[in-house]
Order: sequence, then C-alpha cells, then structure tokens
Amino acid sequence: MEHPLLLSIILFLMVMSLIAGVGYRLYYKPGKFMRQLGAPVISDAQRMALTSSEAPAPGSVVTFLQDLGSKIPSSEAEVATLKAELIRAGFRSDTAAPVFYGIRIVSTLALLVGALVLEARMPSNPMLKVMLMVFGCAAGWILPRFFLEKRMKKRQEIIRLSLPDALDLLVVSIEAGLGLDQAIQHVAKELQSTHPELSEDLGLITLEMRAGKRRSDALKNFAERTGEDEVRKLVAILVQNDRFGTSMGESLRTHSDFMRTRRRQEAEERAGKVGVKLVFPIFFFILPSMLIVAAGPGLLQIFKNLFPMMQSFH
Repeated sequence: MEHPLLLSIILFLMVMSLIAGVGYRLYYKPGKFMRQLGAPVISDAQRMALTSSEAPAPGSVVTFLQDLGSKIPSSEAEVATLKAELIRAGFRSDTAAPVFYGIRIVSTLALLVGALVLEARMPSNPMLKVMLMVFGCAAGWILPRFFLEKRMKKRQEIIRLSLPDALDLLVVSIEAGLGLDQAIQHVAKELQSTHPELSEDLGLITLEMRAGKRRSDALKNFAERTGEDEVRKLVAILVQNDRFGTSMGESLRTHSDFMRTRRRQEAEERAGKVGVKLVFPIFFFILPSMLIVAAGPGLLQIFKNLFPMMQSFH
C-alpha cells in the first residue's frame, strides 16, 4: 500500500458520513415536524405536507451542506429551475437547493480524492492521470443531478398511477353532495395511507385555498408541483368545469375511464415489445446453451468414433 495514511483518512470519513447519514434519517429528521397551525383545522394529510420544512439545527450535516452550497454562484433562472425539480422530487424545504449544491461539491471532492488514490496505481502517463481526475470531478458533479432526475420521474410515475383511484373517490364524493373543495380534502385524507404522495399534494391544494388563493390558482400550482402531464389534464378539466359550470362528476368519470384505458394500452404495448427485446438475449445466451445441451453428446460421439475411422483410411 503506497498511501496508507490517505486511505485510512478516506475510510474514516466514509464511515463517519455513513453513521451521520443514518443517524440523521432515523433519529433527527423524524423529530422535525412543524407545530400544528391552530386548532384541528389541518388534517393529518396536510400536516404531512408541511413536515420537514424547518431549518436544521446548528452543527448538523444539513447545515454544513447548506453553508457549503450557498457559496456556489448561480443565476436566478438556474436556482428557480432547480427548486422546481426538487419540489417535483419531493424535497420542498427552503434549504433544499443549497443542500443539493453542497452534496454536489462533496461528491465531486470525494470522487476527486478517489481518483488521486487510483492515480498511484495507473501507468506513468500524465495524460491518462489528468483524464482520470477530470472524469472523477465530472462524475461527482453529474451523479447528484442524475439521482435527482430519477427520483423526480419515479415520484411522477407514482402520482400518475394513483390518479385513477383518486378520481374515483373524487367522483363518489362529488356525487354524494360535497363541493369540490370538500371533496379534495376528503380524498386527501382517504389516500393518506395508500397513496401518500398524491395525498400530500392534494392537502397542499386545500391549504392554499384556505390561505386565500383562488381555486384555479391552487389547482395550477398543483400541476406545476408535480410536473406530470396527466395532472395537467386533470387540472384543465377541473378549471374548465368550474368556469363553465358543467357536470363535474361526469367529466371526472370520463377522464378516469380514459386513464385506465390508457394504462391498459401502455401495458399491452410493453407486453408487445417483449418479443422484440428478447431476440438478442435468446440468440446470444439461451440458444447457445440449448445447442450445447441438445447437440453436445452427438458431437462428442462423432469426434470419438468418426475421426479415428477417418484416420484409418490414410
């Protein structure tokens, strides 16, 4: 080992980061609930939407990442785009953007240190070593953004798949005599255990309307928070029905049937592509194994008996 001290320091920092992260996720973060706003006006689903928005205590890992990320110069447009993506991924704290920048800096430095450790094992080629360090820095800067986009798409998919159930409950609530505001609040409460992501966003709609926003503005904010096309279509239907006074229940039922039909068509489309996607695995992996099992014993007998007979004719 050429750099035992450096390797020991890196291992120590990795273990300390792991312990700090586990402690934060299991013990510190669950205790950061916002205080209840007034009397029992806020339901449990709405209270979950307001969770984890307080600033971290001094000395925590999040505070360090926030202070580190706040030193990165960035334009207002870039910060606004990043905040929108963080909100769509489920990170809705005011400190989410600087913490994300801090994570990018830490990951860049960590991979740079890893590249420096691997540099001693690389051949003595200066160009190769420079490329290794550049690749380490680039990977450390890009990986957090990659995981953020993956988390955002995963949350959008969860919301899209949970929309038909929410529409069914919304139709039942409206046809039972509830107004749209009360129906949204009831659906948010009912979906709290089965679809917590959608329940959180619906609870935020109720909170925004109670804070004084117009119903159309609150619904449009719901579409912007999720960034999902199906949610935008649903919001357009709700806003249009609210403006022109058409039947809300019939429109929602039709849209729910359309979403279920589209989901079934997407499943059939993916099932139809399975045969094409299996061509190369079958050709390169399964077919050679089957040929070996089926024709292998016969070929061995041919090599064992036919070749000696052919050699005897010479």
